[in-house]
Amino acid sequence: MQEEIQQVEAIYNSIVQFFVNYSFQLVGALIVFLIGMFVASKVSAATLKLCEKKSLDITLSRFIASFVKIVILAGVAIIALGKIGISVTPFVAAIGAISLGAGLAVQGLLSNYGAGLNIIITRPFVVGDTITVKGETGLVDEVHLAYTVLKDEDDVRITIPNRHIVGEILHNSAANKLAETTVGVSYGSDPETVVKVLQSVLAEQGASETREPLIGIDNFGDSGINFMVRFWVPTEHFHETRFRVNGAIFQALTDANISIPFPQREVRLLDNAGEVAAY
Repeated sequence: MQEEIQQVEAIYNSIVQFFVNYSFQLVGALIVFLIGMFVASKVSAATLKLCEKKSLDITLSRFIASFVKIVILAGVAIIALGKIGISVTPFVAAIGAISLGAGLAVQGLLSNYGAGLNIIITRPFVVGDTITVKGETGLVDEVHLAYTVLKDEDDVRITIPNRHIVGEILHNSAANKLAETTVGVSYGSDPETVVKVLQSVLAEQGASETREPLIGIDNFGDSGINFMVRFWVPTEHFHETRFRVNGAIFQALTDANISIPFPQREVRLLDNAGEVAAY
């Protein structure tokens, strides 16, 4: 019991001796750290405002502001520890070792952040663009450091890690998407008349307001002439517009007495006399 009391007294004396010797240093370190936190917050806010004034991407602006704050706080912490006589060299070595282990453990996450920073800086696309990557197509709804969110016409949100975007083949068609339709007409139809009818339909339906549609003979089929119609529509209404245009094309061709052929096949049969009968 006596030994335990002596140990407690020794610990108590050590604590008292520490505060007696380093009380002013502790107060100074605390004041330095509080001032550093205040300065870091002000500098971070000023950096964010400057980035917004220069019209930088909001995600990049926040990243830069946060990075500046962390750097200032790290410097202030080193100064504060020096005030109380603590060497920061072992801490720096420990932080380096921990950072190496953490980097190996979260390698995929860090690669996503690195790719996200690359996207924000190079800006291969922005919010509102239509992109196709890794077989997924949609409007860019959100861009984060770790991932990018696409949204399709069905309001389905597609989350793609940024490391699967950077370095891949990327298709960007701004806010529109290409629609293609093949229309077959009989060989007796006038091609110029068919083109005019198709052009009038696209104009009435408001398709391809940003780009001129392309209409022309695609190929010559067994039963008729096949025309290709290529026009751009807003991605968020892609299928809706395409279905509406197809219906309007069919009605316009019918009103213009332009027939849409159906597959025909001639069958010849030989009777017992060897004569040919066609059906």
